Amino acid sequence: MNEITFDEYLKNFDYNERKKMKIQIPEMLELYEKDECEIIDIRFKEEYKAWHIGFIKNIPLNELPNRLNELDKNKTIVTVCPHYDRSEMARLFLTLKGYKARYLTDGLLKLVDYLRGNKARDYLLKIGEAE
Repeated sequence: MNEITFDEYLKNFDYNERKKMKIQIPEMLELYEKDECEIIDIRFKEEYKAWHIGFIKNIPLNELPNRLNELDKNKTIVTVCPHYDRSEMARLFLTLKGYKARYLTDGLLKLVDYLRGNKARDYLLKIGEAE
């Protein structure tokens, strides 16, 4: 997919695009298990350092334009932040740059809640990152 302008994106925006720009936790984790997506935490470095999810890469939103070479254009890029405001900004930017991008509607806070206790252990075992 090639880069598009914001005007082009808006002119072609429809219900299908509205649906495919979003992703929820179960689908995102399934894509990650299959190595079909990269999950990018776009919070500031200090926020990430204070707390983060070990298998998610941090590229702060304000660094994203200079770090596109770190992303795989063959995978879906899922952007995440505590709620979803910044991750939607990142998703739109990536979409305009030609990436297949979605944002986590549930936000990192719900993901942390989703991956508590046994669920965290079981998921890390599934993706081969458990100790």
